Amino acid sequence: MSQDLAALMTTFMDDDDPQAALRCAADLRRVMERREAVVVRRARVSGLAWAEIAACLGVSKQAVHRKYAGSRLAGGHS
Repeated sequence: MSQDLAALMTTFMDDDDPQAALRCAADLRRVMERREAVVVRRARVSGLAWAEIAACLGVSKQAVHRKYAGSRLAGGHS
């Protein structure tokens, strides 16, 4: 886990200020969205189908395809 992510997790878990915790939750969401995009791109490049990626992420094929297809992640695999 990166130092930034670890710091965000610590702040999120330990902060008694609800506004600070909410801001931290938003920061964590952004970090994880970026990381997920990288992992999806790697999965597509390695040949995984949208259905396989969706299963790993626990979402429908349509959801993952809608979120990432049309970008450079689309690749040539279905």
